[in-house]
Amino acid sequence: MTKERLYLYDTTLRDGQQTQGVQFSTAEKVQIAQALDELGVDYIEGGWPGANPTDSAFFDAAPKTSACLTAFGMTKRSGRSAENDDVLAAVMNAGTRAVCLVGKSHDYHVTHALGISLEENVENVRASVAHIVAQGREALFDAEHFFDGYKDNPTYALEVCRAAMDAGARWVVLCDTNGGALPAEVSRIVSEMVAAGMPGDRLGIHTHNDTENAVACSLAAVDAGARQVQGTLNGLGERCGNANLTSLIPTLLLKEPYASNFDIGVSVEALAGLTRVSRMLDEILNRVPSKQSAYVGASAFAHKAGLHASAILKDPTTYEHVDPASVGNTRIIPMSNQAGQSNLRQRLIEAGLSVESGDPALGRILERIKLREAEGYSYDTAQASFELLARDELGQLPEFFEVKRYKVTVERRKNKYNKMVSLSEAVVVVKVDGEKKLSVSESLDGSGGDRGPVNALAKALAKDLGQYSRILDDMHLVDFKVRITQGGTEAVTRVIIDSEDGQGRRWSTVGVSANIVDASFEALLDAIQWKLVRDCGPQSAVAE
Repeated sequence: MTKERLYLYDTTLRDGQQTQGVQFSTAEKVQIAQALDELGVDYIEGGWPGANPTDSAFFDAAPKTSACLTAFGMTKRSGRSAENDDVLAAVMNAGTRAVCLVGKSHDYHVTHALGISLEENVENVRASVAHIVAQGREALFDAEHFFDGYKDNPTYALEVCRAAMDAGARWVVLCDTNGGALPAEVSRIVSEMVAAGMPGDRLGIHTHNDTENAVACSLAAVDAGARQVQGTLNGLGERCGNANLTSLIPTLLLKEPYASNFDIGVSVEALAGLTRVSRMLDEILNRVPSKQSAYVGASAFAHKAGLHASAILKDPTTYEHVDPASVGNTRIIPMSNQAGQSNLRQRLIEAGLSVESGDPALGRILERIKLREAEGYSYDTAQASFELLARDELGQLPEFFEVKRYKVTVERRKNKYNKMVSLSEAVVVVKVDGEKKLSVSESLDGSGGDRGPVNALAKALAKDLGQYSRILDDMHLVDFKVRITQGGTEAVTRVIIDSEDGQGRRWSTVGVSANIVDASFEALLDAIQWKLVRDCGPQSAVAE
């Protein structure tokens, strides 16, 4: 059976940049474009040249890609020709193979937002698309507010789209700009457009996620005949975001009937890099990845209940809809006081610890976990701390170094500009390789700002650990979460630290104390200990 071609259009660099708090540098846009190209998308929308300096600079520095690099702009303004519209000229001057123009398809927006006649708007769309085609470029037309417009005046919405297509547009993209359309509506309207003579292999879909239905609406459009899907990595976008290509791509490639009916250009091999690309974007944005994200989230293949873990041991398909490795993700069996021995044995196996069923150590580990969680610890997400606890109970935890004491001071003072500033300083004494070592570190960033006492502790601890210091060079803290587990004067603080290293490994550790710094230091020690176990091996010599 011959598969139909379904085209993927990424607008992370343009629509995704409209996310509140997101602003890419030119270098970051180049990095994202290269990652998208390696993934295998068909179109990469780079931005709106002329709208801001960063977008203009990107097109000057744009990498060579197999994907069709696309510039975005708007149709010509009334009162001038397409050839003499300076805004349209800036978009054309980007020199891209394709140009996507947005124009009104809702009669209300034409008369109230633009303040022009319906006929004039149709002519603006027609002339703009014809101008792109005449210049030898591939033309795309984004029919803004299409679904709202179609529901109010289907005749006019169709007329606008037909004008663009007749003028030579390769794609007419039906946009749910306000994000309020539902899957059944999208399916019906796209089907009616195809029935009205608009060929599906020239129709695209662009949805927003204001009702949490962007992915479902995109799939509904594909079912109804649309053959281009637009979206963004991690669902970035204005307000609630755009259709999430990180969810759509594996669904289209792995799920029926899409897997059998369509070729999306993304190979099975490239799909295995999806989780890495998703997390790369979050790293660029300096934000914590959503654990609950479909396919790529840290919890996407986490199995907490003992009943689930028992079945997973026998057959992973009992509770997993796809193989985690197919999208570059991994299975997690969290440890908690709900866990049974099935969870425990599976998690131990994943940590490289083989313990036979019925071994008394299993019961001791479970009991220790439950006691610790009663004190405020949580091993549900802190997998690395769980592993260290288990290794300790099994007698397989080397002591790389011993912390003899530490001290942290936080000073608040005025600087020479009479501005109040803070300064954190940490002193750590460790015994490693039979020798005591004292390290001192301030917590200042490159601009001279204080990064806090935990940062000072981390820097001091890693400064001189003898033979182990070089191993920690590529390790850095990704996230730091604090939770008060009890109220009143007996409040207990739980700290979860997420760490990452140069090999792309990410792990979580937990510390608990009435003192937030002490809890943080405990989690930090576990993070370093786990890294050393992984890179030095569990049989490393203990500290003397």
